[in-house]
Amino acid sequence: MKKTFGALIAAALMTSTALAPAFAQTNNATPATPAAPTAPAETNTMAPAAGSATSAAADASYLTQQSETQVSANDYIGKQIYNAGDESIGKVNDLILEENGGIVAAVVGVGGFLGIGTKDVALPMSKISMTRDAEKNDVRLTTTETAEALQSAPEFKTLGDKQAETDATTTSSTTTTPATPAAPAAPATGGDTNSSTATKP
Repeated sequence: MKKTFGALIAAALMTSTALAPAFAQTNNATPATPAAPTAPAETNTMAPAAGSATSAAADASYLTQQSETQVSANDYIGKQIYNAGDESIGKVNDLILEENGGIVAAVVGVGGFLGIGTKDVALPMSKISMTRDAEKNDVRLTTTETAEALQSAPEFKTLGDKQAETDATTTSSTTTTPATPAAPAAPATGGDTNSSTATKP
């Protein structure tokens, strides 16, 4: 019983010794100085709140619908172009725009058969007429150019096409074919009597 009681007292003393520094600590740290108050952010009371339904409507620079005098790129891209004889002479693959606005030309795929062997020709927009069927909202593209004139026109190349050609030229001029290694000499067969290493009788 004395040993158990002594063990309890020893355990209590050790616990109190371990906890004493924690209880003895005082807060000696100096209080932090409060941050200087900041000026409230200026708010623009003229602009409508973000996400409000009136923000887009209040700005007249946004279009809300296509007018009858406006044309979509989809009215051109993928459409056939017909000549004066009502024959299809090619299909519009792309439109070329200036950086500052305005469509310069329609890139028309001409020649070939079923898309094979066609070449792109940039047909100026001044040579293309568009008519719209108001009832069907269908667009018809026509030109005064003939199929022969477009097929003999120079091929149109994009900046990407020109870069690919430059890269191909650069690669082919810097690539060298490795030299073919010489074939190894065939080993002698049947004993060499003329060799200096041949054993003499």
